[in-house]
Amino acid sequence: MTLRDERGVSISAARTATVEHYERALGLFHGYYADPLAAIDRALADEPDFLMGHAFRAGLFVVSSEKRALGALGETVSRAKALIARGIGTERERAHVAAAEAWLGGAFEAACTAYNRLALEYPRDAFAVQVAHLCNFYLGRTSWLRDHVAAVLPHYGPADFSTSYLLGMHAFGLEENHQFERAEQVALRALDSNRRDPWAVHALAHVHEMRGEPVLNIQSLRARVDDWASENLFAIHNWWHLALSTLEIGDPDAVLDIYDRQIRASKSEVNLDLVDASALLWRLELRSIDVGDRFVELAHAWRRVEEEEFYAFNDVHALMAYAGAGSEADVARVLASTTRTARGSSDNAVITREVGLPACRGLVAFARGEYAATVDALFPIRPYAHRFGGSNAQRDLLDWTLIEAATRAGQRSLAEALINARAAERPRAISPVRMRLELERAASVPRRDTRAA
Repeated sequence: MTLRDERGVSISAARTATVEHYERALGLFHGYYADPLAAIDRALADEPDFLMGHAFRAGLFVVSSEKRALGALGETVSRAKALIARGIGTERERAHVAAAEAWLGGAFEAACTAYNRLALEYPRDAFAVQVAHLCNFYLGRTSWLRDHVAAVLPHYGPADFSTSYLLGMHAFGLEENHQFERAEQVALRALDSNRRDPWAVHALAHVHEMRGEPVLNIQSLRARVDDWASENLFAIHNWWHLALSTLEIGDPDAVLDIYDRQIRASKSEVNLDLVDASALLWRLELRSIDVGDRFVELAHAWRRVEEEEFYAFNDVHALMAYAGAGSEADVARVLASTTRTARGSSDNAVITREVGLPACRGLVAFARGEYAATVDALFPIRPYAHRFGGSNAQRDLLDWTLIEAATRAGQRSLAEALINARAAERPRAISPVRMRLELERAASVPRRDTRAA
C-alpha cells in the first residue's frame, strides 16, 4: 500500500501511524535532536515491510561517516533488498537503497551522486536532500553544498517544517563558497522562523569565523546557547566554534575550559566529536600553548574506535591525537595504514593518496620538529585539500600548520607569502594585529629560503 508523507511524496507504508513515526524521525534528523534511529526503529517494529524506513535507517548509517557503522548498514541494506525482491517499494525508495549500498561498497562518489540525483528528481524528499548535503560535505563537493539545496528550496514554503533546516544548510553552502553576506542573510532568515535550527546557528558561526569576527561569533553563540547546546548532536561542534573564536581573542585558559567542560566532558567516541577535539588541541599546539595530558586521553579514545582505513579525513585527525600524545607506535600504525590505503583503488584510496597521506606525513613531521619536511608535505596539497572533505574552517588547520612550519624552518619568504595570500583572500579572517605579529615573527627567524638537506 502507498500513502503520502507530509510533503506529498509517495511512501510505501500501509499505516498512517508508520508515516507519523517517519515524520518524527525526519524532524529529529533535521535538527540533530534526540535519536532519529530509535524513532525509525519504532516505525519498523510496527511495520517491518516499510521500505522507506529501512532506506532511512541506512541513510543514517551512511552519514555517520564511521567504519563501525558498516555492519549495521550492511544488515539494513540486506533487509531492504529482500523487500525489493518481493516487489515492495517505490522507484524512489529503491534508489535510496541502491545509494546506501554503493556507500557500503566503498563507492563514496557514486553514492553521493545517487543521493544528489534523488534530491533533484524528488525535491520534496527532504531526507534525500539532507543526506546528499552531508555526503557533499564529506567528499569536498563545495559547489554542490550550495547548489543542490538552492535547487530544491523553491519547492518548500513557510508551512513546511523542513524549510528552516534547508535554509540553514543552504547558508552553510553559501559560506563554503565565500558568499558570506548572502550566507548570513539566509542563516538569519532561518533563525527568524526557528531559533533552534542548529544548521543555521552553525552556518552563522562559520560566517563569523571566516570573516575574522571572533567577538561577534562569541556574542552570537553565547546569546543562543540555550537553543543549540541542549541535547543536540551539533552542540560539541558549535562549542568548538566558540573555542576557536575564544582562542582568536587570546584567551587560551578559557579555550581549555571549553575543551574540558564541553568538548570532552562526556568522553564522546563519536568520530565527529573526536575530530573537533583533535583539531582544537592541534591549534593550541601550533601556538605553543601547553595542553597538558589532554592529547593522551584523546589518543586513547581514537584507539578504541579503530576507525582507520575507512575515511581519510578521520585518519588525519586520529593521527593528530597520536602525534600530539607522542605515541610513536600509533603514529607508525596510521602511517602504515594510510600508505596501504593509498595503494588501493577505492574512492577513499584516491582521497588518501591525494590529500590524506601527505597531510599525515606533514603533521607527523611537524610533531617531530622536522619543519622543512612539513612544508614539503603540506605545500603541494594546499590547492586541492578540499578534496578530502570537511569545511573551510576545519581545513584551515593545514594552512596554519604550513605557515607555522615555514616560519620555524626559517623559510621567511614563503611564510610571509602565505600570510599575505591568506589576508588577501579573506581580509578580515586575520586581524591586522595578528597579521603584523605573524609577519614580525616570520621576519625574526633566520632566513633560509633553500630547503633543508
